[in-house]
Amino acid sequence: QVQLVESGGGLVQAGGSLRLSCAASGRLFSTTIMSWHRQAPGKQREFVARITEGGNTKYSESVAGRFTISRGIAKNTVYLQMNSLAPEDTAVYYCNVKNDRPVHYDHWGQGTQVTVSS
Repeated sequence: QVQLVESGGGLVQAGGSLRLSCAASGRLFSTTIMSWHRQAPGKQREFVARITEGGNTKYSESVAGRFTISRGIAKNTVYLQMNSLAPEDTAVYYCNVKNDRPVHYDHWGQGTQVTVSS
């Protein structure tokens, strides 16, 4: 069973930076896609960024150019470097790992709060 533990959230002023980390325990297949999502109060959870085992990345339009997703050397850790933060980035940020073959799984972390003050 894969478990995800997120860290790095907190309170920051607009224009500041934070780095989120997500460590996965248990076995991950090399085809696993790791991603970050966020959910602001009263809104649906939305995609932020994802990275494949090969290092291919994709970002939502709202964070492209400001956020950077990366994976640790051991491939079981994913990071989200968030720069130029704005109040609209305030949300609970969730880590996700997903794989289709040979074994399907789709796991979420417990979330970490990011609050950006104006």
